[in-house]
Amino acid sequence: MKKNILFIFLFTALNLLSQEKFSKEISFITENDLYTSLKNDRYYTNGMFLSFRYLSKKKKENLEKRILEWSIGHEMYTPYKAIVLSVNDHDRPFSGYLYGSFGFENVYKNNKNLKITGQLGVIGSNAYAKELQDFIHDIYGFRKAIGWQYQIKNALALNFGVTYNKQLLKTSSKAFDVSWINNANAGTVYTNITTGFMARIGFEPLQNIANSIAFKTNINDENTRFFREIESFIFIKPSVRYAVYDATLQGSFLNKNSEVTNELVPIVFDLEIGFKFTSNRFSWGYTFNYNTNKSKGLRFDNGQKYGSINVSYLLR
Repeated sequence: MKKNILFIFLFTALNLLSQEKFSKEISFITENDLYTSLKNDRYYTNGMFLSFRYLSKKKKENLEKRILEWSIGHEMYTPYKAIVLSVNDHDRPFSGYLYGSFGFENVYKNNKNLKITGQLGVIGSNAYAKELQDFIHDIYGFRKAIGWQYQIKNALALNFGVTYNKQLLKTSSKAFDVSWINNANAGTVYTNITTGFMARIGFEPLQNIANSIAFKTNINDENTRFFREIESFIFIKPSVRYAVYDATLQGSFLNKNSEVTNELVPIVFDLEIGFKFTSNRFSWGYTFNYNTNKSKGLRFDNGQKYGSINVSYLLR
Protein backbone atom coordinates (compact mmCIF):
# COMPACT_ATOMS: atom_id res chain seq x y z
CA MET A 1 0.00 0.00 0.00
CA LYS A 2 2.83 2.39 0.91
CA LYS A 3 4.55 1.62 -2.38
CA ASN A 4 1.36 2.40 -4.30
CA ILE A 5 0.93 5.71 -2.49
CA LEU A 6 4.58 6.60 -3.19
CA PHE A 7 4.15 5.72 -6.88
CA ILE A 8 1.01 7.83 -7.18
CA PHE A 9 2.73 10.76 -5.46
CA LEU A 10 5.77 10.60 -7.75
CA PHE A 11 3.63 10.22 -10.88
CA THR A 12 1.47 13.19 -9.90
CA ALA A 13 4.52 15.33 -9.09
CA LEU A 14 6.17 14.55 -12.41
CA ASN A 15 2.95 15.17 -14.30
CA LEU A 16 2.46 18.55 -12.63
CA LEU A 17 6.08 19.42 -13.31
CA SER A 18 5.65 18.69 -17.03
CA GLN A 19 2.46 20.80 -17.16
CA GLU A 20 4.25 24.02 -16.30
CA LYS A 21 4.78 26.87 -18.74
CA PHE A 22 7.95 28.91 -19.10
CA SER A 23 8.07 31.89 -21.43
CA LYS A 24 11.82 32.59 -21.40
CA GLU A 25 15.00 30.62 -21.90
CA ILE A 26 18.72 31.29 -21.60
CA SER A 27 21.14 28.98 -23.42
CA PHE A 28 24.86 28.52 -23.88
CA ILE A 29 26.66 26.57 -26.61
CA THR A 30 30.37 25.82 -26.63
CA GLU A 31 32.07 24.27 -29.67
CA ASN A 32 35.62 22.98 -29.91
CA ASP A 33 37.59 20.35 -31.80
CA LEU A 34 38.95 19.21 -28.43
CA TYR A 35 35.47 17.77 -27.78
CA THR A 36 36.18 15.10 -30.40
CA SER A 37 39.95 14.67 -30.02
CA LEU A 38 42.57 15.96 -27.59
CA LYS A 39 45.07 16.02 -30.48
CA ASN A 40 43.18 18.33 -32.85
CA ASP A 41 43.42 22.11 -32.58
CA ARG A 42 42.93 23.54 -36.03
CA TYR A 43 40.68 25.38 -38.53
CA TYR A 44 37.35 26.06 -36.75
CA THR A 45 38.81 25.58 -33.31
CA ASN A 46 36.39 27.29 -30.92
CA GLY A 47 32.93 28.85 -30.77
CA MET A 48 30.86 30.24 -27.89
CA PHE A 49 27.26 31.43 -28.12
CA LEU A 50 25.05 32.88 -25.37
CA SER A 51 21.35 33.46 -26.15
CA PHE A 52 18.21 34.73 -24.45
CA ARG A 53 14.83 33.82 -25.95
CA TYR A 54 11.37 35.00 -24.97
CA LEU A 55 7.84 35.05 -26.37
CA SER A 56 6.49 38.06 -28.20
CA LYS A 57 3.30 39.64 -26.86
CA LYS A 58 1.95 40.01 -30.39
CA LYS A 59 -0.25 37.17 -31.61
CA LYS A 60 -1.37 36.23 -35.11
CA GLU A 61 -4.06 33.81 -36.22
CA ASN A 62 -1.74 31.59 -38.26
CA LEU A 63 1.00 31.41 -35.60
CA GLU A 64 1.44 29.13 -32.63
CA LYS A 65 3.92 31.60 -31.20
CA ARG A 66 6.52 34.22 -32.08
CA ILE A 67 9.91 34.01 -30.37
CA LEU A 68 12.39 36.88 -30.00
CA GLU A 69 16.08 36.20 -29.42
CA TRP A 70 19.16 38.20 -28.39
CA SER A 71 22.57 36.54 -28.76
CA ILE A 72 26.29 37.11 -28.37
CA GLY A 73 28.62 34.90 -30.40
CA HIS A 74 32.32 34.37 -30.90
CA GLU A 75 34.08 32.19 -33.49
CA MET A 76 37.78 31.41 -33.78
CA TYR A 77 39.79 29.98 -36.70
CA THR A 78 43.45 28.96 -36.97
CA PRO A 79 45.77 27.17 -39.44
CA TYR A 80 46.51 23.44 -39.13
CA LYS A 81 48.11 24.14 -35.77
CA ALA A 82 48.14 27.17 -33.50
CA ILE A 83 51.95 27.24 -33.32
CA VAL A 84 53.14 28.07 -36.85
CA LEU A 85 56.55 29.75 -36.94
CA SER A 86 56.56 30.70 -40.62
CA VAL A 87 53.76 32.67 -42.25
CA ASN A 88 54.34 30.55 -45.37
CA ASP A 89 52.97 27.56 -43.45
CA HIS A 90 49.59 29.14 -42.74
CA ASP A 91 47.28 26.87 -44.73
CA ARG A 92 44.36 29.06 -43.69
CA PRO A 93 44.38 32.45 -41.92
CA PHE A 94 43.99 33.08 -38.22
CA SER A 95 40.70 34.91 -37.73
CA GLY A 96 38.12 35.82 -35.13
CA TYR A 97 34.51 36.92 -35.39
CA LEU A 98 32.67 38.61 -32.51
CA TYR A 99 29.06 39.72 -32.86
CA GLY A 100 25.76 40.50 -31.23
CA SER A 101 22.51 39.51 -32.90
CA PHE A 102 18.76 39.90 -32.73
CA GLY A 103 16.20 37.69 -34.38
CA PHE A 104 12.53 36.79 -34.46
CA GLU A 105 11.00 33.43 -35.23
CA ASN A 106 7.49 32.72 -36.50
CA VAL A 107 6.31 29.28 -35.43
CA TYR A 108 3.37 28.31 -37.63
CA LYS A 109 0.44 26.02 -36.87
CA ASN A 110 1.25 23.69 -39.78
CA ASN A 111 4.58 22.40 -38.42
CA LYS A 112 6.78 25.04 -40.03
CA ASN A 113 8.94 27.81 -38.65
CA LEU A 114 10.70 30.80 -40.16
CA LYS A 115 13.48 32.67 -38.38
CA ILE A 116 15.17 35.92 -39.44
CA THR A 117 18.28 37.26 -37.69
CA GLY A 118 20.66 40.17 -38.03
CA GLN A 119 24.25 40.22 -36.73
CA LEU A 120 26.46 43.22 -36.01
CA GLY A 121 30.06 42.85 -34.94
CA VAL A 122 33.71 42.77 -35.99
CA ILE A 123 36.25 40.45 -37.51
CA GLY A 124 39.97 40.80 -36.92
CA SER A 125 41.99 41.66 -33.81
CA ASN A 126 39.06 43.64 -32.40
CA ALA A 127 37.31 40.28 -31.92
CA TYR A 128 40.00 39.35 -29.31
CA ALA A 129 40.35 35.80 -30.60
CA LYS A 130 44.09 35.71 -29.80
CA GLU A 131 43.47 36.69 -26.19
CA LEU A 132 40.70 34.12 -25.85
CA GLN A 133 42.86 31.34 -27.30
CA ASP A 134 45.73 32.23 -24.96
CA PHE A 135 43.30 32.02 -22.04
CA ILE A 136 41.99 28.60 -23.18
CA HIS A 137 45.53 27.28 -23.73
CA ASP A 138 46.52 28.43 -20.24
CA ILE A 139 43.61 26.41 -18.81
CA TYR A 140 44.69 23.23 -20.63
CA GLY A 141 48.41 23.84 -20.20
CA PHE A 142 49.03 24.20 -23.96
CA ARG A 143 51.66 26.46 -25.50
CA LYS A 144 50.51 29.91 -26.54
CA ALA A 145 49.65 30.36 -30.21
CA ILE A 146 52.13 31.92 -32.62
CA GLY A 147 51.05 33.73 -35.76
CA TRP A 148 48.06 35.84 -34.74
CA GLN A 149 49.86 38.94 -36.06
CA TYR A 150 48.92 37.66 -39.53
CA GLN A 151 45.22 37.28 -38.76
CA ILE A 152 42.45 38.66 -40.98
CA LYS A 153 42.43 42.44 -40.64
CA ASN A 154 39.77 44.39 -38.75
CA ALA A 155 36.49 45.08 -40.52
CA LEU A 156 32.87 45.76 -39.70
CA ALA A 157 30.66 42.67 -39.66
CA LEU A 158 27.05 42.95 -40.76
CA ASN A 159 25.21 39.76 -41.62
CA PHE A 160 21.64 38.58 -42.06
CA GLY A 161 20.27 35.06 -41.87
CA VAL A 162 17.05 33.21 -42.68
CA THR A 163 16.13 29.74 -41.42
CA TYR A 164 13.13 27.72 -42.64
CA ASN A 165 12.16 24.29 -41.29
CA LYS A 166 9.25 22.05 -42.19
CA GLN A 167 8.25 18.67 -40.82
CA LEU A 168 7.92 16.10 -43.62
CA LEU A 169 6.82 12.96 -41.81
CA LYS A 170 6.17 11.55 -38.36
CA THR A 171 5.22 8.04 -37.33
CA SER A 172 1.97 7.47 -35.45
CA SER A 173 3.96 6.28 -32.43
CA LYS A 174 5.82 9.64 -32.38
CA ALA A 175 9.10 7.74 -32.16
CA PHE A 176 10.54 8.90 -35.50
CA ASP A 177 10.26 11.99 -37.68
CA VAL A 178 12.03 13.80 -40.51
CA SER A 179 12.17 17.55 -41.13
CA TRP A 180 13.45 19.63 -44.03
CA ILE A 181 16.09 22.11 -42.82
CA ASN A 182 17.15 25.25 -44.72
CA ASN A 183 19.35 28.25 -43.97
CA ALA A 184 20.69 31.23 -45.93
CA ASN A 185 23.16 33.95 -44.91
CA ALA A 186 24.24 37.16 -46.63
CA GLY A 187 26.53 39.97 -45.51
CA THR A 188 30.09 41.14 -44.96
CA VAL A 189 31.19 37.89 -43.24
CA TYR A 190 29.24 34.94 -44.68
CA THR A 191 27.18 34.50 -47.82
CA ASN A 192 25.91 30.96 -48.30
CA ILE A 193 22.87 28.73 -48.56
CA THR A 194 22.30 25.35 -46.89
CA THR A 195 19.68 22.65 -47.30
CA GLY A 196 19.32 19.24 -45.70
CA PHE A 197 17.27 16.98 -43.47
CA MET A 198 17.07 16.14 -39.79
CA ALA A 199 15.84 12.73 -38.62
CA ARG A 200 15.04 12.10 -34.97
CA ILE A 201 14.54 8.89 -33.00
CA GLY A 202 12.79 9.52 -29.69
CA PHE A 203 13.10 7.71 -26.37
CA GLU A 204 10.11 9.85 -25.36
CA PRO A 205 7.30 10.92 -27.74
CA LEU A 206 8.77 13.43 -30.19
CA GLN A 207 7.46 16.98 -29.98
CA ASN A 208 6.44 18.97 -33.05
CA ILE A 209 8.50 21.81 -34.49
CA ALA A 210 6.32 24.24 -32.51
CA ASN A 211 7.38 22.92 -29.09
CA SER A 212 10.73 21.15 -29.11
CA ILE A 213 14.28 21.68 -27.87
CA ALA A 214 15.39 20.43 -31.30
CA PHE A 215 14.15 23.71 -32.82
CA LYS A 216 14.52 25.91 -29.69
CA THR A 217 10.75 26.48 -29.60
CA ASN A 218 10.00 24.94 -26.19
CA ILE A 219 8.87 28.15 -24.43
CA ASN A 220 5.21 28.89 -23.75
CA ASP A 221 2.84 31.22 -21.92
CA GLU A 222 -0.87 31.35 -21.08
CA ASN A 223 -1.69 32.16 -24.72
CA THR A 224 -0.11 29.02 -26.18
CA ARG A 225 -1.69 25.58 -26.18
CA PHE A 226 1.57 23.81 -25.31
CA PHE A 227 3.25 22.92 -22.02
CA ARG A 228 6.82 22.05 -21.22
CA GLU A 229 7.33 18.41 -22.24
CA ILE A 230 9.87 15.74 -21.41
CA GLU A 231 12.14 15.13 -24.41
CA SER A 232 14.92 12.65 -25.12
CA PHE A 233 16.09 11.79 -28.63
CA ILE A 234 19.02 11.15 -30.92
CA PHE A 235 19.27 12.86 -34.28
CA ILE A 236 21.19 12.89 -37.53
CA LYS A 237 21.33 15.96 -39.74
CA PRO A 238 23.07 15.77 -43.16
CA SER A 239 23.15 18.91 -45.29
CA VAL A 240 24.87 20.54 -48.25
CA ARG A 241 26.10 24.14 -48.19
CA TYR A 242 26.90 26.32 -51.18
CA ALA A 243 29.19 29.18 -50.13
CA VAL A 244 29.82 32.34 -52.11
CA TYR A 245 31.85 34.34 -49.61
CA ASP A 246 33.62 33.81 -46.27
CA ALA A 247 35.52 36.76 -44.80
CA THR A 248 37.20 34.58 -42.17
CA LEU A 249 38.99 32.86 -45.07
CA GLN A 250 39.14 35.42 -47.85
CA GLY A 251 39.40 38.58 -45.79
CA SER A 252 36.73 41.27 -45.77
CA PHE A 253 36.00 43.24 -48.93
CA LEU A 254 35.81 46.24 -46.55
CA ASN A 255 39.49 45.84 -45.68
CA LYS A 256 41.69 44.20 -48.30
CA ASN A 257 44.97 44.46 -46.36
CA SER A 258 44.99 40.93 -44.90
CA GLU A 259 48.39 39.30 -45.49
CA VAL A 260 47.12 35.72 -45.41
CA THR A 261 43.94 34.67 -47.21
CA ASN A 262 42.68 31.47 -48.76
CA GLU A 263 40.51 30.33 -51.64
CA LEU A 264 37.00 29.18 -50.83
CA VAL A 265 35.63 25.70 -51.62
CA PRO A 266 32.05 26.49 -52.71
CA ILE A 267 30.30 23.17 -51.95
CA VAL A 268 30.61 21.71 -48.47
CA PHE A 269 28.94 18.62 -46.97
CA ASP A 270 27.96 18.86 -43.29
CA LEU A 271 26.92 16.10 -40.92
CA GLU A 272 25.63 16.43 -37.36
CA ILE A 273 24.92 13.46 -35.07
CA GLY A 274 23.84 14.06 -31.52
CA PHE A 275 21.70 13.47 -28.47
CA LYS A 276 19.44 15.94 -26.62
CA PHE A 277 17.30 15.59 -23.51
CA THR A 278 15.43 17.60 -20.87
CA SER A 279 15.92 17.52 -17.11
CA ASN A 280 13.50 19.67 -15.07
CA ARG A 281 14.02 23.21 -16.38
CA PHE A 282 17.28 22.27 -18.09
CA SER A 283 17.92 20.84 -21.52
CA TRP A 284 21.25 19.34 -22.51
CA GLY A 285 22.88 18.12 -25.68
CA TYR A 286 26.03 16.95 -27.38
CA THR A 287 26.59 17.03 -31.15
CA PHE A 288 29.38 15.52 -33.21
CA ASN A 289 29.97 17.76 -36.24
CA TYR A 290 31.79 16.91 -39.45
CA ASN A 291 32.29 19.01 -42.56
CA THR A 292 34.31 18.56 -45.72
CA ASN A 293 36.99 21.12 -46.59
CA LYS A 294 35.84 24.74 -46.58
CA SER A 295 38.99 26.05 -48.28
CA LYS A 296 41.66 24.90 -50.69
CA GLY A 297 45.27 24.03 -49.91
CA LEU A 298 44.68 22.65 -46.43
CA ARG A 299 47.40 20.44 -44.99
CA PHE A 300 44.70 18.19 -43.52
CA ASP A 301 42.27 17.79 -46.41
CA ASN A 302 39.99 15.09 -44.99
CA GLY A 303 37.52 17.55 -43.50
CA GLN A 304 37.05 18.69 -39.93
CA LYS A 305 35.49 17.20 -36.81
CA TYR A 306 34.43 19.10 -33.72
CA GLY A 307 31.97 18.78 -30.88
CA SER A 308 29.16 21.01 -29.60
CA ILE A 309 27.90 21.05 -26.01
CA ASN A 310 24.75 22.96 -25.22
CA VAL A 311 22.81 23.69 -22.04
CA SER A 312 19.59 25.70 -21.68
CA TYR A 313 17.50 26.82 -18.71
CA LEU A 314 13.85 27.81 -18.71
CA LEU A 315 12.63 30.93 -16.89
CA ARG A 316 9.12 32.08 -16.03
